[in-house]
Amino acid sequence: MKITQLTTWLVPPRWLFLKIETDAGISGWGEPVLEGKAATVQAAVDELADVLIGKDPLRIEDHWQVMYRGGFYRGGGVLMSAIAGIDQALWDIKGKHYGAPIHELMGGRCRDRIRVYSWIGGDRPADVAEAAKDAAERGFTAIKMNGTEELQIVDSSAKIDDAVGRVAAIRDALGGRIDIAIDFHGRVHKPMAKVLIRELEPFRPLFIEEPVLSEHLDHLRDLSRASHVPIATGERLFSRWDFKALLAEGAADIIQPDLSHAGGITECKKIATMAEAYDVALAPHCPLGPIALAACLQVDATCHNAFIQEQSLGIHYNTTNDVLDYLADPGVFAYEDGFVRIPDGPGLGIEINEAYVAERAQEGHRWRNPVWRHADGSVAEW
Repeated sequence: MKITQLTTWLVPPRWLFLKIETDAGISGWGEPVLEGKAATVQAAVDELADVLIGKDPLRIEDHWQVMYRGGFYRGGGVLMSAIAGIDQALWDIKGKHYGAPIHELMGGRCRDRIRVYSWIGGDRPADVAEAAKDAAERGFTAIKMNGTEELQIVDSSAKIDDAVGRVAAIRDALGGRIDIAIDFHGRVHKPMAKVLIRELEPFRPLFIEEPVLSEHLDHLRDLSRASHVPIATGERLFSRWDFKALLAEGAADIIQPDLSHAGGITECKKIATMAEAYDVALAPHCPLGPIALAACLQVDATCHNAFIQEQSLGIHYNTTNDVLDYLADPGVFAYEDGFVRIPDGPGLGIEINEAYVAERAQEGHRWRNPVWRHADGSVAEW
C-alpha cells in the first residue's frame, strides 16, 4: 500500500481538514490547523507531502521522525500542526487497514468513556450564570469560562471583583452541581495572577488554565506551588521537549497538549506517558473540529491520567458551522451525563461527510483572533 495524494480543505468556522489517499482505496482524515494560521499550515502540509507520496502509510513512527528530523529547522506551532494532522490521517488509515479503532492498536482502551466540559461566556465573559445553568440542563457536569477580559500587568481591584463575581454567580445559581474550570488565557501577568488565584480559591475551581503564559516557566512553577487549585497549561507547547521542562519543574498539575498542534496522536501519546510518570493529569486541548476531537478520544482511551476532554460544541467561535456538521453520523459524539463514549469504529471511529466538506470549502475562511488594546493604547494579550 502506498500514499498517492494529500488533499486539504479550509472549512468554516476556522478549521483545516486533510485527506490522505492510498492506492489500496483506503483513505484517512486529519485536522492540521493552527487557529489564525490555517493557510500557513496548509502550505506546510503541501511541503511535507514530498516525503510521503509513494511511501507505505503504515510506517507511522518513521514518517513522524522524517517529518520532524528531516528538516534542519524543527518544532513550533506551524510545523508541528502540519505533522499533527498528517499523523492523525495515517493512524486513521492504519486503523481502517486492520479494521480496528486506533486505541486497539495502541494497547487497548483503559476506559469506555470520558468526561467532557462545555465552554460558556465567550471571549469577554458575560451572562455566565445563565449559560452554566443551560449547560447543566444539557447534561454537562463541568464548564469552562474565560476568567477575565484584558488585564494590564498590574490592574485595578475592580477587575478582580468582576472576575470573582462571575464565578460567584455560577456557584450561587448551581452550588456544587457543576465544576468550573477558569481559563486565564495568558491574559494575566504574574502580579495579577497571584491575586486572582487567591481570590478564586474559595470557589474551588476544577482547575485554573494558563494563569500566565507558558513561556514563564518559573512563574508557573511558583504559582503551582503556592496555589491550592490545580494549575493547567500546555496548549501552546508543541512537543515532548517543550513539555519536558514543564514536568521536570513541577510547574503544572494538568497538561493540555493539543492533538492538532503538538505532533498528533504519536507525539501526544508520548507526552501523556511522560506526564503520568510525574503524576500529572491529562486534559487535551480541543476547541476545534470533529477530526481533532476523535483523535483526542483515541488517546484519552489509552491514558490512565486522562480525566476530562475539551470539546467545541456550541463554543463561541463556531458561528457558521459546528463540530457535528461535518460528520456523516453525528451520533458518534453523543454526550450523556457529562460524558462521551470512546468511538469504537475503525481508525478514528468517525466518518467525514466529504461532499459537505467540499461544499463548505468553497466558502472557506480567513479567521483571525481579535487584537485587543488597553485603555492606554498598548496591545493587550487576547
